[in-house]
Amino acid sequence: MTQHQNSQTMKPATAAKKLGVYLDATPADFQEGVVTRAELNELQADPPAWLRELRQNGPHPRPVVAAKLGISISGLARGGVTEALTTEQIEALRAEAPEWLVKERATQAEVRKENVRIKERNAQRAADEAARAQNA
Repeated sequence: MTQHQNSQTMKPATAAKKLGVYLDATPADFQEGVVTRAELNELQADPPAWLRELRQNGPHPRPVVAAKLGISISGLARGGVTEALTTEQIEALRAEAPEWLVKERATQAEVRKENVRIKERNAQRAADEAARAQNA
């Protein structure tokens, strides 16, 4: 059986999301065209200057902003951050440490701690189940 090599394409918004950049900050030809899987792979492997600049200085999309601040996307919304932010703006927010950001970071830390606890509990249950099955 032979495989057909179809040229998969995606919308610019999808490609920007996969690249971790804010679509409105990309060049017009990127925003107006379609991106093939091969072009996306090439952009990831050897990013052009505009892509390197966006990744370094922004503006960054909300998932990237949230990750850089150590909070969830929902936490951004609760804090009133709805726009894309530059690296400089993110650093200023971190330095300022407004009350909402401190609270959201603490919440995120608790969520991570709970996720670890659940993962460990599930691993223990699986080990117990395997031991019971082996002894049966």
